[in-house]
Amino acid sequence: MKARVKWIEGVAMLGESGSGHGIVMDGAPESGGRNLGVRPMEMLLIGMGGCTQFDVLTILRKARQAVTDCVVELEAERAATDPKIFTNIHAHFIVTGHALDPKRVAKAIGLSAEKYCSASIMLGAMATITHDFEIRDV
Repeated sequence: MKARVKWIEGVAMLGESGSGHGIVMDGAPESGGRNLGVRPMEMLLIGMGGCTQFDVLTILRKARQAVTDCVVELEAERAATDPKIFTNIHAHFIVTGHALDPKRVAKAIGLSAEKYCSASIMLGAMATITHDFEIRDV
């Protein structure tokens, strides 16, 4: 896997993935940014959310669960001093579908957190990560 980050101006950067996609990152005005894009640490949190959601959806599909929507709401706390690493991360899954089995949803989230989600496992080496979920039936 490769990536490239090119400085644009101030503290704005263009991140380019090895698969050919780009995203603008920037800092807050008080840090010299112009608020043109997400913060790099926000990208890290979003990446973890995407990684775990990918796993959970894959596992639920294999379990023949009729998922119609899945949202992961993430909330993180950071250390007060540099390096301001994540200290706590909470992932709240909202899984929508037809007659979803809560045991299978819980198992999918657990497998992602403990075995499959590289981002969660890496961040979990530094931060306490918790999960919960709700099921919405349609």
